[in-house]
Amino acid sequence: MATSKTAKVLIIGGAIALILFLVAVIGIALIVSSIERPDVAKNSVLVLNVGGALPDFTPDDRVARALGLVEPQSFTSLLTQLRKAKVDNRITAVLLDINFPDIGWGRADELRDAIADFRTSGKPVYAYMEIGSNKEYYIATAADNIYLPPSGDIYINGFAAEAMFYKGSLDKLGIEADVIQIGPKYKNAPDQYTKTQMGEGQREVINALLDEYFGRFTNAIAASRKKSADDVKKLIDDAPYNARQAKELGLIDDTFYREQVYDALHSQLGYGQNEKLRTVRSSEYKKIPSDSLGLNNGEKVAVIFASGAINVGRSTSGPFSDAMVGSDTIVAAVNDAADDSSVKAIVLRVDSPGGSALASDLMWYAIENAKAKKPVVVSMGDVAASGGYYIACNANKIVAEPATITGSIGVFMGKPVVKGLYDWLGVSNEYVMRGKNAGIFRETVKWTPEERAKMEAQTNSIYFDNFVPKVAAGRGMTPEKVNELGQGHVWTGTQAKANGLVDEFGGLEKAIQIAKELAKLPADKDVRRVVFPTPRPFMETLCADDGSAEVTADQ
Repeated sequence: MATSKTAKVLIIGGAIALILFLVAVIGIALIVSSIERPDVAKNSVLVLNVGGALPDFTPDDRVARALGLVEPQSFTSLLTQLRKAKVDNRITAVLLDINFPDIGWGRADELRDAIADFRTSGKPVYAYMEIGSNKEYYIATAADNIYLPPSGDIYINGFAAEAMFYKGSLDKLGIEADVIQIGPKYKNAPDQYTKTQMGEGQREVINALLDEYFGRFTNAIAASRKKSADDVKKLIDDAPYNARQAKELGLIDDTFYREQVYDALHSQLGYGQNEKLRTVRSSEYKKIPSDSLGLNNGEKVAVIFASGAINVGRSTSGPFSDAMVGSDTIVAAVNDAADDSSVKAIVLRVDSPGGSALASDLMWYAIENAKAKKPVVVSMGDVAASGGYYIACNANKIVAEPATITGSIGVFMGKPVVKGLYDWLGVSNEYVMRGKNAGIFRETVKWTPEERAKMEAQTNSIYFDNFVPKVAAGRGMTPEKVNELGQGHVWTGTQAKANGLVDEFGGLEKAIQIAKELAKLPADKDVRRVVFPTPRPFMETLCADDGSAEVTADQ
């Protein structure tokens, strides 16, 4: 059917209007980007907000920012601000505004390392929090001084781990989990659906984790607050404390409201009586390019972020979906970085509890090919377990924090059997099949012995024919040794290093340093951190365009 003249005019007019809108938005963004760089005064205090979601990386999109669509602060950005402030002679101190950051113990260690590195500049770090639990206080102890308001509290009550079990509820609903596990003693993720209490292996692992975390926690407090480890343990046993008690016990330096903290900084940083304390917040300071301070220059090192559960397809992240590591995205990123002659090394940042074995293997293969062209170093965040370890195991070097959760070399698969639920609801069903095993995924029937044998063979193949030998090759071990360390056993970074599953302690910066060494780049020169795959800018996302432009890991 022919399009009417009026319709053609409307279509053309709408297209022109859309183009003008896009040009206007891009123009506004360019104008904003040209004037948005803040003027940092001398003797300024950088105020860092250590709170909120803190995803590992979020792109800094000027167009989105011009439209008021600002991504949350990333953990990488937080570390970058400390790196910049260390060499910026306009910044004379840092104030950490700590407010329940959503990070694990691995990244808490990484942040403390970054704070310690900043302090080597001779500049002081102050920590302020209104309420502090274990993690908040742990981070604060990396600072020179800790302040709480008079009405504040610290809850350093020790560590507790909870394991939830749903079998009782599933039994009432008539649902049964039919599960196959390699290493059932330790590969206990399915236990929440098949048991009503902890098994021996789960209890052993949790106790080992708590011992590691508690020991690091007490030692950190002891070193920071100049106490013995035994004294700290007694303080923990008697916690919580209000601010006054915390000061009397030497756990904090003073009970100040926020304004009084600024007054203290005003005095300690040598301001004149009539001078106003100069502060710059991280949301503004992040607009200062690292290269303007002599950082993030030089040869390129690709940084690839693999954060979230692992699955096939494209990676996802955002306010309306959980982060997912997609094999299509990571494979393409690794291949592109490997083929780019200007990239001298690859750092893969892994923060994942695992997921699809197929997706993990596809990423493993891409990394194996990339290693033939340039060094590949893995930086583990809070967790790099199961599939997260699978994609890391063949890197040239693996870097983890002592509190990183890793290992869990094992496999499980299963299906829910909902026959009882269907009976309770009055639902009936029938299957008509062709093929002996066509009904292997029937949701109303447990696996027959023959079907179970087939699924066990599939599970064994993933573990014994793929996972174990690839870890063995990557880590220079025998398959027997890997199987001994595997069986689904979860390890801390400390334990993993002792067992040869990781090489060095540290965070992303340590991994970049090692990548420089492996690529034979000058140790005294910085490198340019370039994110692969390039995050799609807001307008391209809006228009579903697959084009991209280079973005540095400097946010």
